[in-house]
Amino acid sequence: MNTQLKNLAAKKSLDSLPKILVAASECTPLAKTGGLADVVGTLPASLRELGFDARIIIPCHKVIKDKYRDRMSHITDFIMDLGWRRQYVGVELMMLGKVPVYLIDSEFYFGNKIYADGQFGTEQYAYFCRAVLEALKRIDFAPDVIHCNDWHTAAIPMLLKTQYKNTRLGKIRSIFTIHNIAYQGQIDLGFLGDVLGVHSRYMSWEYLEMYGCGNLMKGACIFADKINTVSPSYAKEILTDEYGEGLQVVLRECTHKLSGIVNGIDLKFFDPETDPALCAHYSSGNIVGKKLCKEALCSELGIDSTKPLIAMVTRMTAQKGFDLIIPTLDKIMAKDLSFVLLGTGDKEYEDFMRQAEGRYPGRLKAVLSYNEDLSHRIYAAADLFLMPSRFEPCGISQMLAMRYGALPIVRETGGLRDTVKPHTDPYGTGFRFSGFDCWEMLSAIDTALAAYGNEETFRKLIKNAMDCDFGFTASAIEYGKLYLDTI
Repeated sequence: MNTQLKNLAAKKSLDSLPKILVAASECTPLAKTGGLADVVGTLPASLRELGFDARIIIPCHKVIKDKYRDRMSHITDFIMDLGWRRQYVGVELMMLGKVPVYLIDSEFYFGNKIYADGQFGTEQYAYFCRAVLEALKRIDFAPDVIHCNDWHTAAIPMLLKTQYKNTRLGKIRSIFTIHNIAYQGQIDLGFLGDVLGVHSRYMSWEYLEMYGCGNLMKGACIFADKINTVSPSYAKEILTDEYGEGLQVVLRECTHKLSGIVNGIDLKFFDPETDPALCAHYSSGNIVGKKLCKEALCSELGIDSTKPLIAMVTRMTAQKGFDLIIPTLDKIMAKDLSFVLLGTGDKEYEDFMRQAEGRYPGRLKAVLSYNEDLSHRIYAAADLFLMPSRFEPCGISQMLAMRYGALPIVRETGGLRDTVKPHTDPYGTGFRFSGFDCWEMLSAIDTALAAYGNEETFRKLIKNAMDCDFGFTASAIEYGKLYLDTI
């Protein structure tokens, strides 16, 4: 057990660390659409290494059943009321390394897409929230804390504090993590009352109502014992009108229970010394292999390896800063560099990058797809990594880039501010600009290219970046403190 956590537990007169159930909609490697899955797939393993009995509960999505059916064992099943509906709930168990994973099985709700469209998508996760709590009555695990993640599990804190208040489940504490405040689980108030049996007294501004709609994330902020988000800076930003997406008014009343903890990355999976996706391996003490990786990638993609290489591995959305990229790309390419992008997203951005590739043959390559191995090769090959995000709750790509010695150029927002030290710092790891502004981004690129031209300066920045510890252990310790502070 970590010494800090042991001392905190002793102060609370606890013989052991609390038992944790992490509830979420997805989990790497079982089912993934975004960064939420990476956190859910990695944090519990790190918690177990610290001495917590941490487990996961997620839906048994079709993609999981198709691939992992033979690794599942059936725990129980039952029929559950969901408003007027009578629905089957199966509970399966499988191991993810040393972490037990409970899977809520329903062909009706999870036999197709991870996220259904429209009102059925809301019903899908209302079912999941109810099923999680009903399953806890029937399985051999009694968590002290349920760690809920994003709107898909946001009804759990509300249900614990209302409908389950006078049962043994009412003693369970809840933490609600906001990974992206833009998606809040808005739901018609009448349908909310129907599907979850929510009493009319909670259909008010004081609890669940927001601008005429039910809002599940708002309910979680009101009812959860603690709220956190995925970086300290984002925890401050979501209190502002610019970033709060309408919930800032609610969150300003909850600052006593709001905090931010930076996510981590899997240091074993992302390791330039052992990564099987790379043609050569290297470390912060010997980066010869990185040059070989650059030459190999540029040969693979048909771009010039003699120039500084700027890369992006990203979803192609407005959030990721493409409204800065589009008007400035010609100016960026005028700086005599090579540019590679890997990602998919909005059609207008994909079309623009296809056209740009035609304008800069041999210097710009846009791979409009998802390719895990290629992303590793790009991180290893890149000299600089561009992330001009409009907002970024935490961000994983900048940490992966630094892990592989690609120096990030980032806008100072959310987790980018918290993880990338400016190049002027003695322990600098990258280049930053503050405003969501084309000229500020271009100036930061110029500064980065000037540093690239000074081999000694650039080599020191690479070493600083690669020596950073972005493993999940530090995050797990902070979550451990939060759990202990909750009970």
